Amino acid sequence: MPCLLVRRLLYSGLVLWLVSTLVFAFLHMSPVPVERVIGGPRATAATLVQIRHNLGLDRPLPVQYAEFLKRLLRGDLGDSYVYDAPVAGLIGDRLPTTLWLVFGAGVLWFAGGVALGVLGATRAGLCDRATTVFVLIGTSTPAFVMALVLLHLFSTVPAELGLGFFEAGPPLQEHFFRRMVLPWISLALLLLAAYTRLTRGSLLEVLEEDYIRTARSKGLPEWRVVYRHGLRAALAPVLTQFGVDLGVLVGSTIVTEKVYGLQGVGQLVYQSIAAGDTPVIIGVTLTVTAFVIAANLAVDVGHSLLDPRVRFA
Repeated sequence: MPCLLVRRLLYSGLVLWLVSTLVFAFLHMSPVPVERVIGGPRATAATLVQIRHNLGLDRPLPVQYAEFLKRLLRGDLGDSYVYDAPVAGLIGDRLPTTLWLVFGAGVLWFAGGVALGVLGATRAGLCDRATTVFVLIGTSTPAFVMALVLLHLFSTVPAELGLGFFEAGPPLQEHFFRRMVLPWISLALLLLAAYTRLTRGSLLEVLEEDYIRTARSKGLPEWRVVYRHGLRAALAPVLTQFGVDLGVLVGSTIVTEKVYGLQGVGQLVYQSIAAGDTPVIIGVTLTVTAFVIAANLAVDVGHSLLDPRVRFA
């Protein structure tokens, strides 16, 4: 176990270095000069030269890369070109909103997807067909359509019913839950169908295993065979996908945050890409990579608990 964790940490460090290097290289080959973005279309040539000098962009690229790596080792993501503030502080201010959005939606889509998947796998006939139709509708609906439809439906609900999800004010304060209900539902519905299909397919495959037939031949109740023996093994690929999705969605909630006016990491990425703010884009990319790596490590631990056939080497 300790050796595995050491190997995983070394592998994680290698992945972070590769990702940071690739992002640094791609963004510094951008066709739109950073000094032009900051100085504006009316900036003079002397002003553009001064901006490049102030940002250190007039130095050789290897020197810039070496300074970039030194800052990363100190935990310094640099300063934003546009906001003139530390990138770590900008991400830290936006990250709680995005984490709450992803966590709340994750609980909904994982629990709902597993429940519907089990229902579709164990109840042939109408339930199975209804689950299949739901999966087809869910997987074919774009994110912005789902968010706009929910926003339109609930914006017409009378205030007397107590369903006003759009009070002004920052999240994580007085009206936090009332502001987050629709974003949670909107984001969860996009992945609920995929998890329903994944759980259903995995459970149907596991229920054909020999040890399941043996359990049934011993006279065990069907619910115990399904939930105690079958579902435990069937959740392994679902858990893997869940860990990856949680990590990736930290930086991929642009549409949901845009529609509902949430100032999270997704909005920060959108604004930084539009403004050509290279340090923020690199910082968010490294943050999302770290979350994906941490999620995969948690998934490995979860596999050993769900499936007794999986053990750490």
